[in-house]
Amino acid sequence: MRVRDPIHGTIPVSDGEKAVVDSRFFQRLRHIKQLGFGELAFPGATHTRHAHSLGAMHMGSRLFDAVAARSALSAKARERFRAAARLAALCHDIGHMPLSHASERIAPPRGQLGLPSWAAPQGGRATHEDIAARLLLDSSLSKLLRERFEPQGVSPESLVSLITGREGGPSEGFVDGGIDYSPLLRALVSGELDADRMDYLLRDSFFTGVHYGRYDLDWIVQNLSPAVKDGRAYLALSKAAAFAFEDFLLSRYHMFVSVYYHHTSVGFDHMLQRYYEEAPGEFSVPDEPEAFLECDDVALASALRRSANRWAKRIVARDGFKLVAHFTERDAGYDLGSLSAALQAEGIEHFSVESRGVLSKYFEEGKGPALYILDEPLGRLTEVAQYTPLYQRYSGAVRLSRIYARPDQAARAAKLLVRLAGSSPGAPS
Repeated sequence: MRVRDPIHGTIPVSDGEKAVVDSRFFQRLRHIKQLGFGELAFPGATHTRHAHSLGAMHMGSRLFDAVAARSALSAKARERFRAAARLAALCHDIGHMPLSHASERIAPPRGQLGLPSWAAPQGGRATHEDIAARLLLDSSLSKLLRERFEPQGVSPESLVSLITGREGGPSEGFVDGGIDYSPLLRALVSGELDADRMDYLLRDSFFTGVHYGRYDLDWIVQNLSPAVKDGRAYLALSKAAAFAFEDFLLSRYHMFVSVYYHHTSVGFDHMLQRYYEEAPGEFSVPDEPEAFLECDDVALASALRRSANRWAKRIVARDGFKLVAHFTERDAGYDLGSLSAALQAEGIEHFSVESRGVLSKYFEEGKGPALYILDEPLGRLTEVAQYTPLYQRYSGAVRLSRIYARPDQAARAAKLLVRLAGSSPGAPS
């Protein structure tokens, strides 16, 4: 099968991959928007997790092929590892909840999923990766995967290990010639330069109509190679492409600020959270795989339309609160709590939201180096965080603080905030 894609052109799909794509668990992604409420700010952003996952699969094989061409992998291992990288990238988003990340706050407790200890941390609410692990390990999809891919040495357990990026999981089939390639494969699926990010930056940029997510894809791919250290293979990028990687990192930062944390999307995300808080049980994310099949954007939209909750009504009518103040981590001299208290004292209905996002997985607790810079003439490896100064510049979380007011009170709120903050908050239009 071949799929025509606006980002990558023609994407070939094998018979086994087609069976996965045709499954109900993957087809469900046709009804999960990639950017949640993003289409309210960017009308073209109606693309889905379904299309993105196909693109990520294609990127997975492009990245793997580039690395494999510079490796000593046997032909048999190359075929098996490539199938694993493609399939893990294809399935990495099957656990996404309605409106993508917006509904993770009502996800079931992680403990209810019955995942093995190696597949997920203990406690807390489930993430989309946890639910993906459940679907891959314990559903009708598991049976399909075992029938189609275990003969190639690719098991559901190994796919979960690649998708979650967790050490200690099963890694059968990822050792060749005495070298463990699991760190490299995890990096391709859930690392710094992974298939997921490399697809969604281009795809989201295209469908939102912005230019920030574009980067030099071809040059990066051409400069990837494996780096063997202490019997393990890691992903390495030639020093010649270090600037292209920095551009990639900046692209992700600019997409966070301009698209992923756009004030309209953030405001509606918060209203959805208020709906979940004030109307508990009206909509829920089930922990059973078969019930999860019915949990998509369509089901959530239906629940919102039926609801008498005030926030649900506002979401359906696209009647959001208006942004009246906007601060970044670079701004100083303001206190969000004091400004909010002043609005409350004046009887102005409002809410404040702090958006935080870590740009690099390298800085997440417990994550090891997922990428090295390779000086090919000398054969010297340097962890990318030590080589690239931009890592230190963007090591902290992106932090955007916003205050929203009820539309009919927004003008009064803005005047009050200008007086209190000493200058115009400068809310974008």
